[in-house]
Amino acid sequence: MPRDRDEPAAVRVYTVCDESKYLIVRNVPALGCGDELGTLFSTYGPLEECKPMDAEDCEEYTDVFFIKFSQVSNARFAKRKLDESVFLGNRLQVSYAPQFESLEDTKEKLEVRRKEVLVRIRSTAGSRTEGLSQYSLGQGSSSGNSHHQMSSNKREYTKTFYTSHMGDARFSHVSSNKDYFPSESMNATVNLVRQKLDKVRIYMLSTIFHAIATCIS
Repeated sequence: MPRDRDEPAAVRVYTVCDESKYLIVRNVPALGCGDELGTLFSTYGPLEECKPMDAEDCEEYTDVFFIKFSQVSNARFAKRKLDESVFLGNRLQVSYAPQFESLEDTKEKLEVRRKEVLVRIRSTAGSRTEGLSQYSLGQGSSSGNSHHQMSSNKREYTKTFYTSHMGDARFSHVSSNKDYFPSESMNATVNLVRQKLDKVRIYMLSTIFHAIATCIS
């Protein structure tokens, strides 16, 4: 749903399921400037599509464009930089459009995020290990027992994390079939996203668990 032109942008946090390589750009001047818009967005990464969405409702003298990036990371960067930016006198309104994703798109997106999380965990674990190694040099034989205890604590934390999240209702089921919006099309979009989330929820938990287990092993 497009926000009012005079309404200040709300601060919100996007999850990996909210983000997408598909973007919708509103409030584009109706001047036949699709090529210029595509050139602007392509500075943040390769584009696969940039086309007007004639069926979308929009304000007078403005157009709505559909943009597809090759990578989610490029779309994320472009949205952060171009949302609320001025283009040919109009302030652009850029939003993610995960409703256009296929199941393969969603799996690819989650796999990319899994790798990013794994890299960050390993980086953090490496820094902690280095600090523990330096500490152990000055602690003599007691360092071995300390390191063993910390490893045991990490394994116990991983087990607790996985068990608690598997039993958490927020992770085991994606909401109900309740309609949240007055618009039938918006409720259809919500239901579509629910179906995709139901299919990938186990995949998400297993990849997170695998990343943590790989880090501490």
